[in-house]
Amino acid sequence: MRKRIYYLIPELLSAQRIMNDLLLANIEEKHIHFLAKDGLDLSTLHRANLLQESDIVHGAELGAVVGGATGLFAGLVGAFVVLSDTGLPWGSVVLATGVAGVLFGAWSSSMIGSSAPNTRLKPFRRAIERSQILLMVDVPRWRVVEIEKLLQRTHPEAVLGGVEPSILAWP
Repeated sequence: MRKRIYYLIPELLSAQRIMNDLLLANIEEKHIHFLAKDGLDLSTLHRANLLQESDIVHGAELGAVVGGATGLFAGLVGAFVVLSDTGLPWGSVVLATGVAGVLFGAWSSSMIGSSAPNTRLKPFRRAIERSQILLMVDVPRWRVVEIEKLLQRTHPEAVLGGVEPSILAWP
């Protein structure tokens, strides 16, 4: 499991130096993400993608839970109404509708979430609009303190924005 550390960086040159220091600290580029307001050239940095910028992951999680519950309920009602008098096993019907509900709920909610801004980034929106750069670095749990100390020592201009309890370990 990884944790995401957030930092606000005042300028592009500082962000580039931080990127180099993180690479030298053996943090893979795919775990380093920068986000800035539109118009700021982040071409020399690893820019945040749809997974970090949007609410796609949160939407998929919520949709899977709601869809699964709805599918199970629909399966129970359908099995009770349709199969109650036949004596046929109805467990597979309930299971199938539950799985279908999870898949459909996750898919549909992730599509909606892909167009919504990431709710976890709400505390940083104002700073980003003031041309600061947000760094999101995903590190193993046991390296969080090490990376925080490294950035505090070498880049005092970067302001720690917090640590997310846990994130997906992929991609």
